[in-house]
Amino acid sequence: MYPVVALVGPTNAGKSSLMNRFSHKNLAIVAREEGTTRDPVSNLIDNTFTLVDTAGLKPPADSFEATIQEQITDAIDSADLILLTLDSTKYPGDAEKRLAKSALKSKKPVALVLNKSDLKESLGISEFLRLGIHEEQIFYVSATTGAGIKELKQYILSIIPQNSKKVKPEESALKLSLIGRPNVGKSSLFNSLAKKQQAIVSSRAGTTRDLNRLNLKFKSENFEIIDTAGLRKPGKREVGIEKFSALRTLSAIQESDISALLIDATNPHSKLDQSLAGEIVKQGKSIILVLTKADLVENTDKILDELEYDYNFIPFAPVLITSSETGKNVMKLLDLALTLNEYRHERLKTSELNEILEEAIKTHAPSGLKNTRPAPKYIVQTDVAPPWFVVHGHNLELLHWSWQRHLEKIVRSHHPFIGTPINFSFKSE
Repeated sequence: MYPVVALVGPTNAGKSSLMNRFSHKNLAIVAREEGTTRDPVSNLIDNTFTLVDTAGLKPPADSFEATIQEQITDAIDSADLILLTLDSTKYPGDAEKRLAKSALKSKKPVALVLNKSDLKESLGISEFLRLGIHEEQIFYVSATTGAGIKELKQYILSIIPQNSKKVKPEESALKLSLIGRPNVGKSSLFNSLAKKQQAIVSSRAGTTRDLNRLNLKFKSENFEIIDTAGLRKPGKREVGIEKFSALRTLSAIQESDISALLIDATNPHSKLDQSLAGEIVKQGKSIILVLTKADLVENTDKILDELEYDYNFIPFAPVLITSSETGKNVMKLLDLALTLNEYRHERLKTSELNEILEEAIKTHAPSGLKNTRPAPKYIVQTDVAPPWFVVHGHNLELLHWSWQRHLEKIVRSHHPFIGTPINFSFKSE
């Protein structure tokens, strides 16, 4: 899992602007009105750490605001590095001192980020030393101009590897994450795989808040099984710990090679499940649809037909029917993961690929404009895990998305790449 770096501080200090500057995109809403950020916003930065933007610290006017402020405490507890972010044009007051004290008390590494340093009203460093943060950990930056961002990022990268407390799996381990809604049976499946109680199993939704990990060997292959917290619809997630649990679950997908999406057989139709499936594939991970609690339903064939319709956007995903109560197909999950891992790393010969491309063109010639037609010439595979193919030719920017799907269908008719997304790029010459 990627280390977590949390931006905490008072309202209107520019945390959201810093998030956008680091991410090179507008992930967080930026406004002059204080308190714009309610829920944590996060993004993976350069595939090295997850940056979290939290709500601004201010006196709680009601219980709702008080709950929002709990995010700050949770951010401090969850983070590997805390970036206390202040407006460099404002003198630090009692609230900033309390926040600095709380951050330092956590024994986590803390840096003071003084934003808006491009403004002439920016105060000298002596005004901020009273917060107790050493001068070497104080950075003047400007989210508007980008000044100081490079130096801050270098500091972050120098600190994270030394202080991250994340479990480091074996380098050669095949990483399999268990993903799904609360109370779908992830921890029960995890325990069945472990053959011992390594995670709390409860009928109360949301028992697992962090990631439980299990290293095991199956058929001479090292596995790391990751049990994640259940994800509810964004609108139903509580602020605080549950928000960060959701963040860690999404990070687990990024870390994994294969994700098993658990679907409750007693409640199999869920837009959230479909959304999670889309996220797994979007991240380039292989996917297994695991139908849990199969012992509680009478007609699994009907459910399988319905799943085929619900997940028609990933027809390559295999479905495994399991029951942690009876042990049905529990170990078969590992067998299937090994098969998917082979497909993830399959590399096709260029000669065979070009025969497949020729077949795709013959069965459905790509159409274009009146006087211009896309002309695919040859195809090569450039990567694995997931497999990536690049088609070279002329006017390929005119290719319709439907022809790209047609090409994928032809490729999979020869090599199914079960459970694994495959990517295509088109390069005009």
